[in-house]
Amino acid sequence: MEIQNTAVDDLARTQAEEAQVAALVTQYAGALYRVAYSVLRNSADAEDAVQEAFMRVLRHRDTLDEVRDHRVWLIRIVWNIVLDRKRRAKTRPETDDVAELARVLPCGGLSAEEIASAAQHHAKVLGCVEKLPAKERQVLMLSAFEELSSVEIAEVLGITESSVRSRLFRARNLMAELLNHLRSPR
Repeated sequence: MEIQNTAVDDLARTQAEEAQVAALVTQYAGALYRVAYSVLRNSADAEDAVQEAFMRVLRHRDTLDEVRDHRVWLIRIVWNIVLDRKRRAKTRPETDDVAELARVLPCGGLSAEEIASAAQHHAKVLGCVEKLPAKERQVLMLSAFEELSSVEIAEVLGITESSVRSRLFRARNLMAELLNHLRSPR
């Protein structure tokens, strides 16, 4: 009877862990995709990286209760995966076209003209982001797009919080210059 109870307990624990992983997928898959895409700049590769991240989570699901902040933890996992892939591939230049990302950004409740204008604006802003140096671009994307705090960004990137703040300061100043340059007539 004791063996049967242990088996039932193990089954219940496994089902609870799998439900927790499913909830994480539902809640964070979009954010992880954006992070992966920001580095890899390829939809299929970004989807693969997110899938690999969740496979790692599934393999270590028994430690989920020990994780303080699932969002930061998951972003750190996908960040490491995409950087490893980027290092291995080294075939795509840093300045890939962002047209596909601009195309898939959500837009709703607007007229066709407003959607077209918003898509053009998104493409211009993303083009400016692409012109930033890599370190500043990484910090800005995690801050602005993923809304991570400087402490969380430092944890994801493995740098100090003061480095995050200084990179973010430089990134914002560079973005302001780039956007002002776009607005000013030549």
